[in-house]
Amino acid sequence: MKAIVVTDQAAGTAGMKLVDRPEPQAAINDVVVQVYASRFVPTELAWPSTWTDRLDRDRTPSIPGHELAGVVTALGYGTTGLSVGQRVFGLADWYRDGTLAEYVAIEARNLAPLPGDVDFTMGASLPVSGLTAWQGLFQHGRLQAGQSVLVHGAAGAVGSMVTQLAREAGAYVIGSGRSADRQTVLDFGANEFVDLDNDALEDVGKVDLVFDVIGGEIQKRSVKLIQGGGTLVTIVGPAEARPSDGLAVDFVVESDRSQLTEIVQRVRDGRLRTNIGNVSTLDQAVTALNPTARRKGSTIIRVRP
Repeated sequence: MKAIVVTDQAAGTAGMKLVDRPEPQAAINDVVVQVYASRFVPTELAWPSTWTDRLDRDRTPSIPGHELAGVVTALGYGTTGLSVGQRVFGLADWYRDGTLAEYVAIEARNLAPLPGDVDFTMGASLPVSGLTAWQGLFQHGRLQAGQSVLVHGAAGAVGSMVTQLAREAGAYVIGSGRSADRQTVLDFGANEFVDLDNDALEDVGKVDLVFDVIGGEIQKRSVKLIQGGGTLVTIVGPAEARPSDGLAVDFVVESDRSQLTEIVQRVRDGRLRTNIGNVSTLDQAVTALNPTARRKGSTIIRVRP
């Protein structure tokens, strides 16, 4: 099968290569999925799991990409809940070969059914951003209706999902970004926009929850805005600052079938949309994943037409 592999961490995305690899086999509780569409998160190449296994042994050449939508072609021993021919989408294990390939072996529990009225490109754009937003807001942030949320990077893949889900939950949403992102952020449902280049972040006032995808100085300034009992949720590693009277939570997203089902249902009924930018083919993936200009929206690789 065709697959994208990486072998040199220092080379970054420029070190990606399209090669032939053996088709994967389904282990116990696995399924094999013929990948129709995949999404790659650029930060994957900084994750230890891309380069080593759980025992810290080199596992290159490894196949990156962990989001997919496709069709089940084989079931491993003991696998239940899915069937051959079923449309699915989900999130592959960080320590296993990923989804920038024609086929992937993946634990069945990491997949959810993909309804027939949601296309594969859309399905592949949902898992990381949707689950990150859902878990950050509701599991870790304990968001309640009537609360206020400051969402950094609100025009991005994760931030736009956070904005929409928070608004649907009855929160007041303040989205941040660059000046060029203003209309995009407002279109995704933010009540206000903060231009991080030109506006004073401190003018936002007190909020109940900060959802941070930036870290650094922005994070340190943001925690001062969190009112008593509030929460900082960050996905960029251990919090560098903590609210004086509240919680700081950093987390790594996990696959969850029930949450994926909730997310895709919102896409079906128009309550949630993703920010898809460039759509490319597997043959052109290396070029597409090495853009010369700033990315706008998620890059999706259509593996099968």
